[in-house]
Amino acid sequence: MTGPKRSSVLLADDHAVVRLGLRTLIDHQPDLQVVAEAETGTQAIARFLELQPDIAVVDLLLPGKDGAEVCEAVRRELPRARILIVSSSSGSEHIHRALKAGAQGYLLKEASPSSLLSGIRDVLAGGRVIPAEIAKGMAERAYQSDLSPRESDVIGLMVEGLSNKAIAARLSLTEATVKTHVTHIFEKLGVEDRTQAALAAVKRGIVR
Repeated sequence: MTGPKRSSVLLADDHAVVRLGLRTLIDHQPDLQVVAEAETGTQAIARFLELQPDIAVVDLLLPGKDGAEVCEAVRRELPRARILIVSSSSGSEHIHRALKAGAQGYLLKEASPSSLLSGIRDVLAGGRVIPAEIAKGMAERAYQSDLSPRESDVIGLMVEGLSNKAIAARLSLTEATVKTHVTHIFEKLGVEDRTQAALAAVKRGIVR
């Protein structure tokens, strides 16, 4: 006599030890079964499209294509695909990108095994999984406007330590234009100087 059908799970993480731990945890569940693993974003996309598992548990910071890009590529082909991001990054920009790309949930790797299993089952049931501390960060982020693509370029170079003059030369802009972008960045990030802006950009995941 066979038991109930087990939901198929794809694991995507570039650390073999992490995949082993997740596989061991998941395969011990009567209703879940790992059917494939991937160690890069490109592999995750290919294996999801090939096997079409019930859910994928995907690390955000994968080599090649990151978790958000995996979500975008998979859901472009399979709009009903279910993906749960599990990451060590609590930066609100990373979380925003993943959820915007179509992930139905985002858990931190520090989550307990029971929380992870509950998250997988909740996503399989059609729910969204966002822990309270992450939801709070996202709510705070909602009060801040997104940086424009050019402002993102500028803040990236600011984090590298470039001056306005050097940034202008790198981006083929006038120094006055760069100064205007920097002012807008300060306003949007709620900071007062370049050091605070750089720290905020890294913390929020705007700069990888």
